[in-house]
Amino acid sequence: MYVLFDFFQIMILCLVIGIRDKEVLKLFGSSVRQKRLQYGFSQSELAHQCQIDARQIGRIERGEVNTTISTVFAIARALEVEVAYLFDFPLPELTKEED
Repeated sequence: MYVLFDFFQIMILCLVIGIRDKEVLKLFGSSVRQKRLQYGFSQSELAHQCQIDARQIGRIERGEVNTTISTVFAIARALEVEVAYLFDFPLPELTKEED
């Protein structure tokens, strides 16, 4: 089931389920990669537009880093999309231990 959340709902949800969850970071990174390719950017081009190191884009896309809010906004601005669009992916189910 796909649900589109607004940015503030995503931020609250991330605090609740723990954004450090590797699965969520990988889902976010995959979403960034998909959108970057959809809009025709290389990692280097996107990094230049965001004024960050190209290796950081790669780390974000692989889900290796918990990126900053300012970087998320920079990526959205560079792609000319709403921030919430970068979070348009199915969220993992919470397990009993996470409730």
